Amino acid sequence: MNGNGISEQEYRLVEKLQAFNDRLQFLHHISQKISEIKPLPELLHEIMETSKMLMKAEASSLLLYDTDDEKLHFYVATGEKGEMFQEFSMELGEGIAGWVAEHREPLLIEDCYQDSRFNPEYDKKMDFVTRSMICVPLVHNERLIGVMQVINKKDSRVFDPDDLALFQTLAAQCAVAIDNHFMTQKMIRIETLERELEVAREIQQNILPKAIPQYPDLEIGTRLIPAHQVGGDYFNIIRISEKKSLFVVADVAGKGIPAALIVSTLDACLNSYLKFRPDRFDMLELVGTMNRVLIDTTTSTKFVTAWFGLYDHATGRWTIVNAGHMPPIFWCHEDGEVSVLQEGGIVMGSLDVCYECHEMVMKENDVLVYYTDGVTEAWNVHDEDYGDERLMQVISRYQHASAKEILTAIAHDVRQHVGDAAQSDDITCVVIKKK
Repeated sequence: MNGNGISEQEYRLVEKLQAFNDRLQFLHHISQKISEIKPLPELLHEIMETSKMLMKAEASSLLLYDTDDEKLHFYVATGEKGEMFQEFSMELGEGIAGWVAEHREPLLIEDCYQDSRFNPEYDKKMDFVTRSMICVPLVHNERLIGVMQVINKKDSRVFDPDDLALFQTLAAQCAVAIDNHFMTQKMIRIETLERELEVAREIQQNILPKAIPQYPDLEIGTRLIPAHQVGGDYFNIIRISEKKSLFVVADVAGKGIPAALIVSTLDACLNSYLKFRPDRFDMLELVGTMNRVLIDTTTSTKFVTAWFGLYDHATGRWTIVNAGHMPPIFWCHEDGEVSVLQEGGIVMGSLDVCYECHEMVMKENDVLVYYTDGVTEAWNVHDEDYGDERLMQVISRYQHASAKEILTAIAHDVRQHVGDAAQSDDITCVVIKKK
């Protein structure tokens, strides 16, 4: 009995409970701290330092699991800004940490050198001697976040089951904090990307013609429906002179911002050529120049299909260059026949080749339709594409209507075919009818 009438055993129990309560209070304090929003290096450093303090350990470590390579990575903070530097990585199942990550079970090891899973090479690298260890998995919402370890309890003691329970409680809080950090960063990246896409969409909208030129001899209907915020379809109609107009449609391989950047290059190249060649327009020179610019500024996987048509309003004659694009459809009023204009060359941006021109004459009530593959390759829920034949049937059926009415009929028929399926590609279509 001591002076207060309490037995030694009771005294030690009270002392132990008080110490455990102090550690719980400290755990509550550090749980609040690690839940604060902060940079990842600071968060990980704080977790490791507080782990040592709470568990009265000589050292601690934390490895994060990367779902891309399916490995555990140990990071250290370096430099003035505390940037994360990957020091080493390990496979799942490798060493004690790898075993804990793979099995998602904690380990309390009194003598690591007697455990076959322990790899002493890490001690050699760190110039350290590992005696005892607690290693626990970091798991949140059934997803592996990583692994936490505390090593060598101070005063030459070993960790006990109470230490393990306390460390698991801390690890659960740390897993939430780390996962919340990554989720917050992901949301920030998504919001940033959405803002960038919105700016890119506005830029692309400014590239497209704001108003279609009005001609006394032609009816024109145009429509571009992007599948995403930004895409790779482009068209333009430009009056070259009083007698001639240039019609252009292009489709960049791929989608998103990379395709939109190439669309900007196309538009800049086209307008630059027209600016520096105002009195001497040459169709083949234009196409050749654009092809070489694309070869120099894009990769081999980012080619462009394009169709160029130079129309002479005085004669109704078209001078056409097709650079690997979908062949336009021509409905001839005189004989009532619909045909596909198959002549053309290879795509732009791949090889420095010479293109060829082809000519045709458009007469009263003739209809010319050019488009991107988003029209004919529009898929329905049964993986069936819209196809050339169906497009030709709609043009034939509505050949007596105006250009805009024909365009509306095509768009309606494509929508009917697609049904509930998502739009998989940009859709651009231009209908021209000779008055």
